[in-house]
Amino acid sequence: MYLFGARQTGKTTLARRLSALPYASLEDPETRQEAVADPKGFLARFPKGAILDEVQRAPEIFSYLQRILDERKGKWILTGSQNYLLLESVTQSLAGRVSLLQLAPLSFSEIMGRSASTPASLRSPGRVEPLDRERLWETLLLGGYPEPVTEPEVRAFWHADYVRTFVERDVRQILNIHDTLAFQRFLQLAAGRTGQILNHTQLASDAGISASACRQWLSVLETSGIIHLLRPHFRNFNKRITKSPKLYFNDTGLVCRLLGIRESGILSTHPLVGAIFETWVLSELRKIWLNQGEEPPLWYWRDPAGIEIDVLIDEGGILHPVEIKSGATVDSQWLAALKKWADQAGNEAGQPILVHGGDAEHVRSGVVLRSWSGI
Repeated sequence: MYLFGARQTGKTTLARRLSALPYASLEDPETRQEAVADPKGFLARFPKGAILDEVQRAPEIFSYLQRILDERKGKWILTGSQNYLLLESVTQSLAGRVSLLQLAPLSFSEIMGRSASTPASLRSPGRVEPLDRERLWETLLLGGYPEPVTEPEVRAFWHADYVRTFVERDVRQILNIHDTLAFQRFLQLAAGRTGQILNHTQLASDAGISASACRQWLSVLETSGIIHLLRPHFRNFNKRITKSPKLYFNDTGLVCRLLGIRESGILSTHPLVGAIFETWVLSELRKIWLNQGEEPPLWYWRDPAGIEIDVLIDEGGILHPVEIKSGATVDSQWLAALKKWADQAGNEAGQPILVHGGDAEHVRSGVVLRSWSGI
């Protein structure tokens, strides 16, 4: 099994709880030196298999590991964070030989200690304990990485350290970026565009880099688990639709840190509060499928007439439209886009869903209203 995802999502902890296999971290200099110098001898130390942590640090072992897997010798759990490098090695050497499982930050259900949402439960009103607006803002500020969730007192410096130590170090190493300030500026500008349709040319211009560099940097951020590019749905009902992806960060705690938002009072009135809330909801939706070992069937829709659906869930050709609004009181105008889209989609239209920042959990005018605290 290959367990991958962004740094600090708990991959090592999960792997060691899943199995009592011997453990070796390729982050350790001595272990990595042994694996690089003598890959065959290193793997021979584990006749029954092992947990190999951060395997991208020693790509030399993959060709030897391929032979071991072909001979079905032992059980192996591989973990990795720098997926841009690791996925290339897995694709070339281990394709079809390992199962892939992406570990996302903690979902809100996990943080609250309740049963996880499912695709089916998402489409029906639930019964949840109402949470006040202050808890919403704190949830967005906190994000889902295990350490700040379990130790909220470290939040003030944890996200800053994460950006500095993991994002900047890892991504700059992969891309061989020497201008630290340029990359910091790029990250902050990208955070300011979370929840928006991506314009590579404009982002590159604002960051003072080339369009090709912008695309490369975003690609590495995506494969490293920092951002997600939500693609448009191309079943266009005979209409031309927007072809650019929407940019989302995978954790709102990181977004808030990059934007300089430190307190709930600032967040609640920030110009980007709606985009940050939408970012959080999309992340929670993705975790519903990722935590079941499946690729999230999520897209977005926008046509030249201005009809836009924040998220489309494509389940076997049935498209469930999802609108996301941070307001606490449901406005009938929020349902308008869902109704217009359903008229265009015809038989392909599934259950419309509105995820909002209030407490309401019921069906209104054929639309399932879901509270942020219940998804």
